[in-house]
Amino acid sequence: MESHSSLSTEELVKGIIRQHFGVMQVRNNSSLVDDLGAKEHDIVELAMTLEEKLDIQIPDEEMEKLTTVQALIDFVINAQRG
Repeated sequence: MESHSSLSTEELVKGIIRQHFGVMQVRNNSSLVDDLGAKEHDIVELAMTLEEKLDIQIPDEEMEKLTTVQALIDFVINAQRG
């Protein structure tokens, strides 16, 4: 597994979100749908990118619950802990 020790998990997730949605700033309380304009296919693609880059699995039923940036960060941190 790739080491990301130079960046915190929070910053990694935010960086992926910024790149995915083409935005400069992402707040922890940003809603993926309301603030970032995500459509269903955007969220699926984001989940796939997070899974690939961070070596985690995000079940579809979980992704539906992850509606904010902070929820995604929390999920990734817990998933990385195993």
